Amino acid sequence: MTTAALTTIRTDWTSEEVQALFAQPFNDLLFQAQSVHRANFDPNAVQVSTLLSIKTGACPEDCKYCPQSNRYDTGLENEKLMAVEKVLAEAVAAKASGATRFCMGAAWRSPKKKDMPYVTAMVRGVKEMGLETCMTLGMLTGEQASELAESGLDYYNHNLDTSPEFYGEIITTRTYQDRLGTLSNVRDAGIKVCSGGIVGMGESIKDRAGLLLQLANLPVQPESVPINMLVKVEGTPMANLADLDPFDFIRTIAVARIMMPQSHVRLSAGRESMNEEMHALAYFAGANSIFYGEKLLTTPNPKANKDLELFGRLGIKPEERHVEHSDEAESDALLGAVEQAQNDRFFYDATA
Repeated sequence: MTTAALTTIRTDWTSEEVQALFAQPFNDLLFQAQSVHRANFDPNAVQVSTLLSIKTGACPEDCKYCPQSNRYDTGLENEKLMAVEKVLAEAVAAKASGATRFCMGAAWRSPKKKDMPYVTAMVRGVKEMGLETCMTLGMLTGEQASELAESGLDYYNHNLDTSPEFYGEIITTRTYQDRLGTLSNVRDAGIKVCSGGIVGMGESIKDRAGLLLQLANLPVQPESVPINMLVKVEGTPMANLADLDPFDFIRTIAVARIMMPQSHVRLSAGRESMNEEMHALAYFAGANSIFYGEKLLTTPNPKANKDLELFGRLGIKPEERHVEHSDEAESDALLGAVEQAQNDRFFYDATA
């Protein structure tokens, strides 16, 4: 294939084309994905992000995979919205351990008006440290998206989860169009889009193709595409599903890379159950972004030092990203975070 063919972004994929990619012999699929990857990215660099749950549990949605839904008894302890200063202290630690992007997630259907001053203050504080910023807060109106954009938010995460056809089997409390509407509001506000889905929820290959088709055929492809492998949590309706074939997961990574050649494809939830060989194969298939640290919102994740050790053995380096900020602003943000890190009076009840 020519370089132009490997780097061209298409938003006119058909279901038949995508299913044909999934149906290729495994080695042929990975060769194609690696060729696309090398034409668009440094093949030995991986973008590193840290994800922090800034408000945990008590979510009114009925997503069957999610331990944060208040409809399921998973033993998860609900928590109030974190203090701004505590969030900044976590960002300090994330930056010190090599993260270049700090992502903040809240278990909301959508943020309330009273929440916005707190989350925008978090964005500004993290941004001043020289980190890229990302948030996932549920559905957003155009006004809320603009408010986050004005605070300096770089990315907003809002996953489509699965194909439109399978979606009703997973969630009934918000529609697929609700999700697409939030992505449109985010893009219109000038914020970069992070959107992907989950595999291993009992969906068919056609559904995996349908998810990637929706993402790739957006008017502008997402800059970041997280591919999650279902984490089965006791108490959720999906706790006893059969394990996903690891090769099916790698195929999904590879097809995502081919269809969205200039997007970062991220290994997200489910990495705790992947061995080193599966991680290495995923990087070869085109994954070039990870969340690292010990927890992804409420589910386990490999420890940061294990990731960095594997990077060293594979000859992979963390991708360098540069965010404009002043040294004085960074110093002030770091000092303020450290001084206030233990001050509980900044919490408020976000579940009210």
